[in-house]
Amino acid sequence: MKIALLIIDLQYQHVRDVPTSKLDRVCEHVNHVSNLLRAAGHPVVHIKDIEGMSEETRESYEEIEQVVVDPSDLIVTKEYSNAFWQTNLEEVLKQHGVEQLILAGYAAEHCVLFTYNGAVERGFSPVLLQNGFTSRHEDTIAAASRDRNLISYPVVEWMTRA
Repeated sequence: MKIALLIIDLQYQHVRDVPTSKLDRVCEHVNHVSNLLRAAGHPVVHIKDIEGMSEETRESYEEIEQVVVDPSDLIVTKEYSNAFWQTNLEEVLKQHGVEQLILAGYAAEHCVLFTYNGAVERGFSPVLLQNGFTSRHEDTIAAASRDRNLISYPVVEWMTRA
C-alpha cells in the first residue's frame, strides 16, 4: 500500500502566533515520519496555502525553517481550507498510487480537518499524525485527536520497515 504524508500550512504567515516550543515538537514528529516515508519510497507532499499572498508578502508564506524539505518532495499550492478543493492534489496522489494519507500541520480545526474530510470524500484512507498537527487552541487539537483516526510514528516505523 502506498502512503503519502501531507504537511499542511506550516508556513510563517499561518503559525506566527503558535509558540516555537509547540512548533518544534510538531516538526520533530513530522520530520521523523517524512524521513521514514522518503526512505521507503513513499511521497511527501507539502501543502502551501497561498491565499492572500502578494509579491510583498511572499517571504512570509514560506515554510517554517523547522520543516525539512527534500528535493524529492512534492508541493501543492491551495487557496482554500480543503487542500483537495480546486487543486491538483487528488491527481498527484493518484499518479503516485497513494491510498493511505497521513496528515500533519496547521491548523487542526481548519485546513487539517477540512483536508481530512476531503480525503475521505475522494476515497482515500486518512489518518492524523499523532503529535504532528497543531493549532492556536489546545481544545481543537484534543477534539481532532478524539474525533479522527490517528497514527503514531512507531506504527509508521513498523509500516515502512523493509
